[in-house]
Amino acid sequence: MTTPDDRRYTDQHEWALVQGSGGAGTVVRVGITDHAQDALGDIVFVQLPAVGEEVGPGNPIGEVESTKSVSDVYSPVAGTVSAVNEALTDAPETVNADPYGDGWLVEITVAGDGGDPTADLLDAAAYQALVDAS
Repeated sequence: MTTPDDRRYTDQHEWALVQGSGGAGTVVRVGITDHAQDALGDIVFVQLPAVGEEVGPGNPIGEVESTKSVSDVYSPVAGTVSAVNEALTDAPETVNADPYGDGWLVEITVAGDGGDPTADLLDAAAYQALVDAS
């Protein structure tokens, strides 16, 4: 399983990748990790929040349903949902096939002056150590 080092991770198995800063704040793309999709098995449904919804770190923002179970997805940052991956409505299995690419879930705009809103999350090595210990 892969753990790209270009993004940050949560202990709930979400990843967060800064997409850039704009007028409204910093955009952070969020998805679930390769480890999470592998543990879930075949994903058959993804429930995502509405664009414009306010989210907070550690709060549920959606669900990923597989043939084995249903798991909550948690926001790694505080902000406003600015985009959802509509393609997952018709092709939820994309999360299994490409969890770090086309299988992203939401983008959250974090208000502020551009600092890295993901800086307090786990780096790839720390996340991999967490997975290895479980």
